Amino acid sequence: MTEPSKPRIVITYCTQCQWLLRAGWMAQELLSTFTSDLGEVALVPGSGGVFQIDYNDVVIWERQKDGGFPDVKTLKQRVRDQLDPGRSLGHVDRT
Repeated sequence: MTEPSKPRIVITYCTQCQWLLRAGWMAQELLSTFTSDLGEVALVPGSGGVFQIDYNDVVIWERQKDGGFPDVKTLKQRVRDQLDPGRSLGHVDRT
């Protein structure tokens, strides 16, 4: 019996805009918070001002549509809502 595959996060960032550090920082935050729950966080170079975050092929953040970049709290909440909606993120969920 095989174990079900863990979710994959893809962060597509614009190389022309030099958003690699931002994408890498967000990947680090997600891997630190969802340590054993994620199978992969991939960084994919793009162009044309793209900054998009996908969870198993579901877009959870798109810079142009959502108006800029997510703060870490919002990003973690959106990933949690896909991964395990009932899960508490501790201090991140506090207002």
